[in-house]
Amino acid sequence: MRFRKLKKQSKTKSQNSQKNKNNVLYARNVDRIKSFITDMFMIYTPILYLITYVVMDGKDDFQASTMGPLVAVVLYGLISSILLYKFGQTPGNKAYDMKVVDAKTFKNITFFQALLRFVSFLLSATFLLGLFIGFYRKDRKSLHDLLSNTAVIVVNN
Repeated sequence: MRFRKLKKQSKTKSQNSQKNKNNVLYARNVDRIKSFITDMFMIYTPILYLITYVVMDGKDDFQASTMGPLVAVVLYGLISSILLYKFGQTPGNKAYDMKVVDAKTFKNITFFQALLRFVSFLLSATFLLGLFIGFYRKDRKSLHDLLSNTAVIVVNN
């Protein structure tokens, strides 16, 4: 095959892939941060309250315990993973018209992907570097999105 034909074929393939990528609008980092804060108030805070005052005897017992915060984080991770698996959105994502999808197919993610995304988010947040990667990428993917092969896109409701 001649070089000219190969070049033309690769050019049309790259244009087709660009068209598919251009139809997707990735969520802004500011909206992702707002969504996270909303989720913390709507999901994590009630969990902390229930563990502190219903399961334990109050804030002193909760602060002295190492198991209480661990159980709260695990419950938050499970709840957010289930919501992402079933609906593709947490309450914060829904409030800001965002959805977490598979990066290749743009369909709902699996439960394993959602759980991997949460665990890798904890690691990213621990070192902070993984969270800042999204500010320097065109597709705005952070480390936890790259590791779990997910993308946060804007949904027009």
